[in-house]
Parts: sequence; structure tokens; C-alpha cells
Amino acid sequence: MIRITDIKLELSDALNSASELDSLKKYIVLNYRMKDKDILSMSIYKKAVDARKKDHVHFVYSVDLEVTNEQFFLNKDIKGLSEAPVLEYQEIDSGSEILHHPPIIIGFGPSGIFSALLLARRGYKPIVLERGYDVEKRSKNVDHFYETGEYTEGSTILFGEGGAGTFSDGKLTTLISDLRCRFVLQSLVKGGAQHEILYINKPHVGTDVLRVVIKNIRQEIIRLGGQVRFDSKVTEFIIENNTLKGVIVNNQDKIETSICLLGIGHSARDTFQVLYNQQVEIIQKAFSIGVRIEHPQSFINQSQYGKFSTAPNLGAADYKLSYHATNQRSAYTFCMCPGGWVMCASSEEGGVVTNGMSESKRDYENANSALLVNVNPEDFGSAHPLAGVDFQRKFEQKAFILGGSNYNAPIQLVGDFLNDQPSKKLGSVNPSYRPGFKFVKMTDIFPSYITDTMKEALIDFNRKIKGFTMHDAILTGVETRSSSPIRILRNENHQSNIHGLYPMGEGAGYAGGIMSSAVDGIKTAEKVIAKYQSID
Repeated sequence: MIRITDIKLELSDALNSASELDSLKKYIVLNYRMKDKDILSMSIYKKAVDARKKDHVHFVYSVDLEVTNEQFFLNKDIKGLSEAPVLEYQEIDSGSEILHHPPIIIGFGPSGIFSALLLARRGYKPIVLERGYDVEKRSKNVDHFYETGEYTEGSTILFGEGGAGTFSDGKLTTLISDLRCRFVLQSLVKGGAQHEILYINKPHVGTDVLRVVIKNIRQEIIRLGGQVRFDSKVTEFIIENNTLKGVIVNNQDKIETSICLLGIGHSARDTFQVLYNQQVEIIQKAFSIGVRIEHPQSFINQSQYGKFSTAPNLGAADYKLSYHATNQRSAYTFCMCPGGWVMCASSEEGGVVTNGMSESKRDYENANSALLVNVNPEDFGSAHPLAGVDFQRKFEQKAFILGGSNYNAPIQLVGDFLNDQPSKKLGSVNPSYRPGFKFVKMTDIFPSYITDTMKEALIDFNRKIKGFTMHDAILTGVETRSSSPIRILRNENHQSNIHGLYPMGEGAGYAGGIMSSAVDGIKTAEKVIAKYQSID
């Protein structure tokens, strides 16, 4: 295969997949001295929107080709044309040690899903223990909470099949460069995700599609000999001489194992405590806290795409902004959800936590993003390894009380926040958070080093996106779960100080987001594969 990069097409040349491929082929034949008959097959490797010039928004592609005489074209030394690298995931050899019990995976979020999938495909028959419920029951419980405001642990969007990512935008962007990313994308497509996630620059699945995909992957794991057990919370680890011997589930059922992959997620605070009590080495970790900010999606589209904002093949626009404040803290937007809504992501009674979510079409009226400020262990007020959890909880409980103690969220209009005055009525932006909201001042929730940084950042962001500080935009609090507040220490083989216990993913402090968590799960499964024989 050969690859051609930096192919530019006008929006009108890519209205659908058929016209897109036809236009790409015509471009290649015209510009790279090829004939139609030279091209045996063609596929898009990468597609991105170039909106740097608002008067000329267009698509940029990299395309992989199978041609009749590959070496002939490579020898021409044509700019932008090169041999395509191997993209397929390379399996590792199995080890020689014998496993007497199947490996256990705790948590069925991204790291748990993809470690289980790889182990199942390789014949290790993993047992997944997930404290939450399957995606169907999760959806019903979440809907009940939004309709009634009645909180139960089973209603949380943070635990259960697919993890927190099931009720999110399903963003698959990542800063890591790893062939395992391709394995993740291909597995998602096999499970029913859109084929375009294999090549678009900022892939996303959407919560509506992701719920179907995760269920299909679960069924594949089971078909391959694995097990997935819901409503199964690990409440104790059986440890002898710093070696794992098994786990206790729901305070009663014992499962023997010498291998446990720990993909518990960033909000499994009770499990953090269990691990700490059982002398698993944990340290504090920096993270970020703040709010969600909402604008009309039409405004974001206009700001990013100008006169092309209504082009049908562009979709909802996004943004990513950052700022370094005078107090040496940083503020940034995170997990931006175009055409979505703000979710209640509380995982404990008596606390309000927000997150963002959107469906595959991203066609709701508002855009939302986290607006976060970094915090460090020095801010936590204690050297205890779990002090970051208490730090998060303090703001969540304050938001709960100020919101009315009924899971309504505290909100403030951006204009009022910048002028340090309370909001009294909504403007042109309707807050999407459910079950409801209450006007508060964000300065009554956060310390000044947070709110001052946010104010500086908003003014800077308004220079980058004119109108970003529109008076009617909504701030909804609080967002505290940007990443895990701890790191569970592990060695080069991904094992903790307890032999056989493998911390992985976002909750253990080794990833941030769906893709990097999934890749860390795959890497951790590889450590097990490299050491042990399969069970088949």
C-alpha cells in the first residue's frame, strides 16, 4: 500500500461517502500522474476539517492506495507520497507459566472491556466483576433519576457496563500514538460503531450508539469463554504474603485467583479505601475542578466555521481552549460536547457532580464543555493518599446544599459571574442539566484561586472565540471528576506492590479518557499474556 497525504477537497466535493471517494480518486489521478486502472483499491486513512481561514473551510485527507506497480510510484519521490506503514495490531506470544484460575477483571469501563476482550480472544477466559448494571438497566435507572430526582446508587452514570463513558460523548481522541488505538477502533466498529471513526480526525461514537456497541462487545467476550457479572462489587482482596489469592464479592462470595486486573474507574472511592486499608501503595495525584459552560451550538458553529456553519457535512463544531493565569494556575476546556447536554454524574448521596453527554448526531441546541482549573496535592490540606477524594467531596457537597439539597445544580450566567453578581433570570440559553437548577454565585462554592483563574481564562477565551463570554451563557457546577485523584503504584510489569494485582486505566491514574484507558487495559492484558499460558 502507498499513502498520499495533504489532499484538500472543497465541502461541495464530499457531500456523501460516494461523492467523497469519487472526488478523491479524481484528485489523485489529476495530481499524481496515475490512471484509473492503476488504482486497485482506495481507503481513507485520515480526514480532518481545516477551518483556520473562515472564508475557506475545507477537508484535508490522507488516503491509502493499492496500486498496480507500487514501487514504480515510490521511486518517483513524489511529495506527500510514501509507503503506508503497517496498521494492524501485533499480537504477542503467550508465556509459559500455568494459570490455575481464570484472571479476574474488576470494572467494565474502557480498560476492563478491552483487557477482557483481548484475554478472551487469546483463550484466557476472564471473569469480569462489575459493581454496576448492564446498559439496559443503567439506562432505565438514569431516566428514573432524571424524572424524579430520587437518588440511588444504581442510578449513577459512573458505574456499570461501559463505565462513565457510556453516558458521555464517546470521544475517542487521544494524545497517545499507539497501534493499539487501531485495535480499539476496529473492535468498536465490529461492535456496531460508525466506520468513519477509523479515519476522522476527532472520532466520536455518541452515547446512543455506544450503548449498543458495548453490549455487542460484552456478548463477544462471553461467546469466547469469558464471563461478565453485574451487580458484583469487590469488597475485599484476599492477600497472603503480599500475594493475591482471591477476592470477596458483595461481602460474601469468594473467588480464587492469582491475577486481578484493576480497572475500577476514577470514582470508585469505596474501593480506593479498601485498597488503602489492605496496604496497596497509593499516592496523591493532581487533577482539575471547575464547572460546565453552555452556549448555543449555533453560536459555536458560526464562530468556528463562519459562512460555512450550516454546511450539512460539517456537523456540530467543537473547540479546545487553554490559558495560563497570573497566579500560575492553568485553566482549560475539557471533554467538549457539541450538540449535547449537561449530566448529573453524582456517585454519592448528598453530592452534585456534572459531566457532558451527546448523541451520535450531536443535534441538541446547546454546546457544553468543562471549564477546569488545575489543583495539586498541596491544595488538598493533607498528606493522606486519599486526601484528593475528600477535596473533591467538599465541593460536591457544597454544590448539593446550595442547589437545594435535591440534586438540582447550582448555575450562574457568565456575565453575572464576571461581574460578581447573582443571576436572577435566564437569558437566551436554556440550561440542559436535569433534574433542575438553582441560581447561586460560583464564588460561594469555590475558593478565589479557582474563580479568579476562571475569570481570567474566560476573558482570554473571548479573544479567541469572540462572544465566548456572552452574558447569557451558563455555568453549571460542579465538575470534579476530570481524572483520578490517586495513582495506584505499579512496576514495569504493571503489577502493584501486591503480586498479581494489576492497576490499570483512568481510575488507577494511568490514563485520561476512553481511548487511553482502553489502550492501557490492552497493555496490561499483554503483561498477563506474556507471562502465562492460555486456559484453553
